[in-house]
Amino acid sequence: MTRENFRKRLAQLVRRQQAVVRRKNAVDRSWANGWYERYRDPILTESHVPVFWRYDLDPQRNPRLLERLGVNCVFNAGAIEFEGKVCLMARVEGYDRKSFFAVAESETGVDGFRFRDRPVVMPETDHPDTNVYDMRLVRHQDGWIYGLFCTERQDPAAPPGDTSSAVAQCGIARTRDLDRWVRLDDLVSESPQQRNVVLHPEFVGGRYAFYTRPQDSFLQAGQGGGIGWALSDSIEHAVIRDEKIIDPKVYHTIKEVKNGAGPAPLRTPQGWLHIAHGVRGTATGLRYVLYAFLCDRADPSRVIRRPGGYFLAPRGQERVGDLLAIAFTNGAVALADGRVFIYYGAADTRVCVVTSTVDRLLDYVMNTPEDPLRSAACVAQRLDLITRNLAVASRLGLDVGQSLPPKPRRRKA
Repeated sequence: MTRENFRKRLAQLVRRQQAVVRRKNAVDRSWANGWYERYRDPILTESHVPVFWRYDLDPQRNPRLLERLGVNCVFNAGAIEFEGKVCLMARVEGYDRKSFFAVAESETGVDGFRFRDRPVVMPETDHPDTNVYDMRLVRHQDGWIYGLFCTERQDPAAPPGDTSSAVAQCGIARTRDLDRWVRLDDLVSESPQQRNVVLHPEFVGGRYAFYTRPQDSFLQAGQGGGIGWALSDSIEHAVIRDEKIIDPKVYHTIKEVKNGAGPAPLRTPQGWLHIAHGVRGTATGLRYVLYAFLCDRADPSRVIRRPGGYFLAPRGQERVGDLLAIAFTNGAVALADGRVFIYYGAADTRVCVVTSTVDRLLDYVMNTPEDPLRSAACVAQRLDLITRNLAVASRLGLDVGQSLPPKPRRRKA
């Protein structure tokens, strides 16, 4: 390849990447349940990753301008408002399957996300991580920004020849600027494995509070009963002894296999608002959806509202990717004007967004009925809604479609 052709190919690669970054997003008008606005395009993909992260741009070392360090996907991003921008701490996965963290920033929160020049350099502990991913960001009452993430290492107890068994624990780091990170000790608990751990934004009785997800093994919750709650005297050497389950997994629901906390809960006038993920088994594998619940403001360990069913499930192209039928969130931002951005990974491949408001989300969690857990009870619940609606429609003369019989025509005198 000549020097001129090298430059032309590089310019083409840069134009292609910049076109993705500059693409304006739009609300998906086919979605209208009122809970949130869904957006047409994912807001972070592997195509957003800068060219100079993937290609060696030295014509002597790479005269054909071939990709050297490929990026497979970008997904499961933590989120925070920082210096007037929405910042996502994205999980970036290379062709080699290793994940790393990188910050992407946007003025709008729904498009224009641009990665900072370099990925995050996350310090290691004395027991190096094989893989790190799915960071939750929280600005804590103590003044630090914390990142809690999954640190994965090979299981030392795996039998000979088993190269897939792993141990997952909660890594903890803190920062002032999202660039320079101080690594703290991993969370210590009585559970064999910990994933999807979230730090509560405020002290509780002068202690650090954690939402946990105890597991017996890397993939299976086992005796781990759902989303837990635990306290620690220290964050530098976080140790929890007593975990209580505050949001259990439940048979024949959206969270019958396992469930886990999403982003740090949002403080609202009515309580602490959680967006979590629930998992159930299907004929084609596990299905991950998002759901919501509300905890008491004075006692964040007490759930006071549990809307039935899911809040968000994968839809359309969101089902297509490295893994099917997965929506997973670990990032949300609530702005001062009441707007809320909820970021979720789709099919372990891309980052998508929905937008709402605190008022609408509270309406949803406060007024959506709880799952009655039996088909007969669910039918009774729906029949009650139908009966009340038909009475209202009849009284107010509302056209509700086929459920309401047409009014008889008056005969002319």
